[in-house]
Amino acid sequence: MATNDVDCNGENDFSKRFYAIMYTIILVPGLIGNILALWVFYGYMKETKRAVIFMINLAVADLAQVLSLPLRIFYYLSESWHFGNGLCMFCFYLKYVNMYASIYFLVCISVRRFLFIMYPLKFSNCERIYDVYVSIAGWIVVCIGCLPFPLLRRASNETHNGSKCFVDLPVNAISGTVSITMMTAGELVGFVTPLLIILYCTWKTALSLREKHSLPQDLGEKKKALKMILTCALVFLICFAPYHISFPLDFFVKAKTIRDCHARKVILIFHTIALCIASLNSCLDPVIYYFTTDEFRRRLSRQDLQDSIQLHNTFYGKTNGPTQCSDPA
Repeated sequence: MATNDVDCNGENDFSKRFYAIMYTIILVPGLIGNILALWVFYGYMKETKRAVIFMINLAVADLAQVLSLPLRIFYYLSESWHFGNGLCMFCFYLKYVNMYASIYFLVCISVRRFLFIMYPLKFSNCERIYDVYVSIAGWIVVCIGCLPFPLLRRASNETHNGSKCFVDLPVNAISGTVSITMMTAGELVGFVTPLLIILYCTWKTALSLREKHSLPQDLGEKKKALKMILTCALVFLICFAPYHISFPLDFFVKAKTIRDCHARKVILIFHTIALCIASLNSCLDPVIYYFTTDEFRRRLSRQDLQDSIQLHNTFYGKTNGPTQCSDPA
């Protein structure tokens, strides 16, 4: 990016400081929350079929994003990249893979809970392997779909001798028609369609609560399902709506289609804030697990933790018992 562009939009210093602060805030709770989530899911994976596979994949996506934050924090504090273009582009690519994987699995959780409640006879005995297949297919689609993000950025050593990365990567010049087509497809597939699916699941589940012939226990299950789906919808809107509003505007700024200095500055600052809000998803998802999943809360209860520790100690004692030989008589 040319010097006059930086002077014109004046966002570089603000964005780098803001990224460093926000990623530092997200790092520790995101790391602890998602490691804890994976431990809990592993413990009760055999006890429930209620979207646990999708929750595990969502936690993996969030954890992968969190693990990449130290390199981003180091770059924004030092303002220099020392780890090669390959790692730079991989971390840049990983950010978008993790974000859209999170969107995908939030949708899968909502749909799975919706189907389990609305069609219990058909989906209550559904084999978990199908959820595994859906997860694998989702990762493949997301990884392929996110390839344009790194491909549209020039290698940083072309102009900066490999010392620049992330926000400082310049955008390749492409025609206006191609850019509009790509962004429209990305917005529709990556945001609008998932949003409509989650809202539909929320609406239909809410309507099912008004059915007069439902049993009390069915109403209880439906309320739990609605609570989870509604929480997914709120997290989805809070974290990803600002980013998908700012993304096309930011692209036009970086492609120098928008040239007005004041407009460029406002858009770039808004995009910086929106991208950090999107990263908060890795901290908010464990909150979804805790407040909407009975098994998650039970697993984290004091008694259950004590039972887990006691079971581990018993197993460890049995495993090591034969090696502790007493003196022969």
